[in-house]
Amino acid sequence: MTEPLRLNRFLAASGVASRRKCEELILAGRVSINGQRVVELATRVDPRNDRVTLDGERVALPSRDWTIVLNKPPGYLVAASDARGRRTVMDLLGRTRERVFPIGRLDYASEGLLLFTNDGELAYRLAHPRFKVEKLYHVEVAGSVEPDAIRSWSSGVLLDDGPTLPAVVQVLEETRRHTLLGVQIREGRKRQIRRMFSLLGYEVTRLVRVRFGPLDLGDLAPGKWRPVRPDELRTLRAAAGLAPTPEGSA
Repeated sequence: MTEPLRLNRFLAASGVASRRKCEELILAGRVSINGQRVVELATRVDPRNDRVTLDGERVALPSRDWTIVLNKPPGYLVAASDARGRRTVMDLLGRTRERVFPIGRLDYASEGLLLFTNDGELAYRLAHPRFKVEKLYHVEVAGSVEPDAIRSWSSGVLLDDGPTLPAVVQVLEETRRHTLLGVQIREGRKRQIRRMFSLLGYEVTRLVRVRFGPLDLGDLAPGKWRPVRPDELRTLRAAAGLAPTPEGSA
């Protein structure tokens, strides 16, 4: 990738953050090109000749694209850092071969499959609802769930930020104390499933993402991560409407 790029795309491709977050960094005046602060989103950068910095630190394109999968435990924030001192998912990653950022979100109490990448286009497409990449969650609630509630979630409900797309909801297990449901959605709004359930009077007691697009969590232990295999990356890119994995990526 050596042709001039829009600055937000360059930053995302360098593993700084998602394109939207990179736009926020630019508008906040935290990015400079060749020593000059830049706040125009339309600014383009030449990766071969321009020196780009974020908060004074050099930013460069990675030597290769890299995507990894983490089994997030509860009690970790999906963020690079936290002003309140809470643990973040970056604490679980430690030092990685390439700088990566999370794709989408899982809230503090939620668990399961979380993807990281330094491929900004892949991150954008997997996270944006326009591309309708499916995600499967196992959702536990106290007590039983009425069939009318399942029909409502399956048809779509009206949240404060607009109607949800239809979901696929099925009961996986039911006991006297709780119900476990499989919930498949094609969006990624903040706390979406918890809000969908709360709207109809159900409190989520546990939420685990078990699949993102074609990629399953499998037997990856909580708190552990691994690189996404080349065959998995090809299927992820296909789900996002992208060409097969570029040569040299992993």
